[in-house]
Amino acid sequence: MTLPPGTPDLEVLDLLVSVAELGSLGAAARRHGISQPAASMRISAMERRLRVKLLDRGPTGSELTDAGRGVVDHARTVLAAVRELVDEVDRLRAAQAPRLRIAASKTIADHRIPHWLAALRQDHPEVVIALEVENSTQVAALVRDGVADLGFVEGPHPPAGLGSRVLGTDDLVVVVAPDHPWARRAKPVTLRELAATALLWREPGSGTRDTVWDLLSSEGAPTGPAAELGSAAAIVAAARTGMAPAVLSGLIAAPDLASGALVAVPTVEAARLTRKFRAIWRRNTPPSGPGELLVDRAARLELARSSAPRTVPATESTRVAVADGDGEPG
Repeated sequence: MTLPPGTPDLEVLDLLVSVAELGSLGAAARRHGISQPAASMRISAMERRLRVKLLDRGPTGSELTDAGRGVVDHARTVLAAVRELVDEVDRLRAAQAPRLRIAASKTIADHRIPHWLAALRQDHPEVVIALEVENSTQVAALVRDGVADLGFVEGPHPPAGLGSRVLGTDDLVVVVAPDHPWARRAKPVTLRELAATALLWREPGSGTRDTVWDLLSSEGAPTGPAAELGSAAAIVAAARTGMAPAVLSGLIAAPDLASGALVAVPTVEAARLTRKFRAIWRRNTPPSGPGELLVDRAARLELARSSAPRTVPATESTRVAVADGDGEPG
């Protein structure tokens, strides 16, 4: 099927409908972002193509002819059908867009994922991302169950049975309120002291908790918690009250350290107070396409971050540790 000779241009038909709706050629031209002479020229060209007069032009303005009103009635139907076609094409395009389901631990979702996704979007804006936020154990479960194509977790060890890649490291900081006795101590706190102290802990399954527990267990069984809280924000709030010390990600602690609401406590063997950020996936489905691109962007950004000037106050507890690059095989 071919279009018949004289088929009008859709944009000019839309312009003619605007003349009917707004009552003047000048108003229609402004709606379409063109000058009135340009609008008049376009309608004149359509009149020649259709071989019918659409507008009566006079010193006081332009009015639709009877033929023009008849064309407008049919044009409205045609333009409505075109809009439905464009909407359907948009839906089809969205359905075919690359999609990536990811899950991330709370710290990574709040402080790293936005940067990684922005970097991915710069080169691949067509990728549609769906994100779920849980603790590290729950993220691993979502990946194992196939609910997420890719996960991002922190912790001392890769989740069992999953492929993984270390993206970088995150420093952990021992923090207390300004009026806590540790805020004024000159001697760095030892890991053995931390193990013997009732700390503010995250809930079981948290990557931060697993990292700290694993580290302190090497110095003795950690004592019971001062409180066990389900979010980093709750731990920060509790630490500010002076209830107990906490071990936090430097990313989370940075604003309160900068404002003085919390104080970083010097620690012995500060370089051991780090945890790894990992991408994880099912062993039989390593990341490809958008997932591979996202992991690559994340690794590059974390490498750049580890080399950037420090933003957390420089103490023994916040010394940057170099990533050891121990990527696990897929």
